[in-house]
Amino acid sequence: MDDLADQRDAPPAEREARVEAWTHALQDDLAAGTSTDPVRHALVDTALRWHLDLSSLRGAMTSTREDVRGRRFADWDQWRAWCTEEVVPWVDQLRHLFEQAGAPMTLRLDRHKDYEQFVDGAQLTDILTDLSTDLPQGDLLLPHEALVAFPGVEDDLRQGRWSPATAALIGEMTALARQWLTQPAMTRGMHPGAAIVLDTVACLMRAQLDAVDAAGPALLERAPRPTLVARARILAPARLRARLAWSLTPLTVPGPRRPSAPLSAVSPAAESTALRPPPPHPGGARPPQIPADRMPAHVAVIMDGNGRWAQQRDLPRPQGHRTGGPAVHEMIYGALEIGLPHLTLYAFSTENWKRDTDEITTILDAIRHDLDDGPLRDLDVRQRWLGHPDKLPDELVHALRREEHRTRNRTGLTLTVCINYGGRDEITRTAAALAQAARAGDIDPRFIGEDDFARHMPHPDMPDVDLLWRTGGEQRTSNFLPWHATYAELHFTPRYWPDVDRRDLWQAITEYSRRQRRHGAAPLIPARDDASASLSR
Repeated sequence: MDDLADQRDAPPAEREARVEAWTHALQDDLAAGTSTDPVRHALVDTALRWHLDLSSLRGAMTSTREDVRGRRFADWDQWRAWCTEEVVPWVDQLRHLFEQAGAPMTLRLDRHKDYEQFVDGAQLTDILTDLSTDLPQGDLLLPHEALVAFPGVEDDLRQGRWSPATAALIGEMTALARQWLTQPAMTRGMHPGAAIVLDTVACLMRAQLDAVDAAGPALLERAPRPTLVARARILAPARLRARLAWSLTPLTVPGPRRPSAPLSAVSPAAESTALRPPPPHPGGARPPQIPADRMPAHVAVIMDGNGRWAQQRDLPRPQGHRTGGPAVHEMIYGALEIGLPHLTLYAFSTENWKRDTDEITTILDAIRHDLDDGPLRDLDVRQRWLGHPDKLPDELVHALRREEHRTRNRTGLTLTVCINYGGRDEITRTAAALAQAARAGDIDPRFIGEDDFARHMPHPDMPDVDLLWRTGGEQRTSNFLPWHATYAELHFTPRYWPDVDRRDLWQAITEYSRRQRRHGAAPLIPARDDASASLSR
């Protein structure tokens, strides 16, 4: 797709049309299961064999098409946002393939900055290599922040002049890219096969930067390439190491190929026919019959006790979070079976960053794996995320937003997962949004009411919580949904989260149905017979 966007034999509009046509052809090929184009055939075959969801690539493909129109970046932050949009979805697919094969490319939370810089280094290497192609088309994809340090260099580059300023800029950019690509700690703890792939890619790109450095003025005339000898010195030993690594690894063989949905969103009508009911309870338990007027509309759950469950069994705390995954699925199955409209789960709070890095990594990796391969994909569940992206891995944020978009038309259970969420933080940010609206004149601060505040919350349509349930024996709400849970009925149970299943949810709802909710009104006094009334007088 980059090649189509960069071809110099056609004006921008035609190149943009070529990228768009290639994307549509891929959509048709996915439906057909094959392609006459060798690149698309390889992509379609891999996606079908390994059950990859290529819909997540639509944003990257759109970004590639829009690159034809030219890009300008004021600073490195804008440039990095573009890199993330262009590269991360493809890396995401590679990671998913490794996971499907049984050799997960685990990304450690404390190495997240290394991964980001590696992606930046790869993109910067590509930009420096393609200067001879981009500049004649009017594209200079280095941020203005980098160019201003070398007076006159932007004019020199756009005119195709190799000047001292140009040489100095290229020298600094290649050094920066080489620094970003050199992240020796990035692959620690990965499967050796995946680690060899990344290490080899880094070596090849550093060889590419050597070629850029050696090109001199020719860099503005043609794209430099490493010599065959340089490539062989990297690839020959890497292939030997990779062969050994994979020979020692029992890999999962792909199952039979299955038809795939096209890249465009599946229509709600077509999707509804593919949805399946939740699996029955292993013991045959069925949900109780709750009268409609006694049924809560919104249940929120603090899933507490994973770490203590593990420690009680002399296991590391992260193991408790892994074991707690099936309990999450049970809650969702139970909510679907009993007809609950809204379920909100507290998965990771803003205070949880204080925990051990391995525990944090396990929690976030488990959430990410569930989004990609969990059993919820074909259920009538509309998935939403409540929280803030700060400090979360980009690939997790991408997966959360992808599932929000993919399931947005489902009409069954609305499942909201709170990740990197804090109640006070939510209220503070909402107050800031309300203040900004007042400053812009969109609302009169003298007449702000509760409805105005609710409209500026992240999910304005989220109903109030009717029942707030916490497992694990603790009896506090822990900064969870303070706005929505103001009038919630509270339910605390002693069992640790990994030990609960859908029957516990049904029991909580049954107990809720027996409570009398008054919302500040006086309690109802049952009518008494005349004899009782006389005695009371």
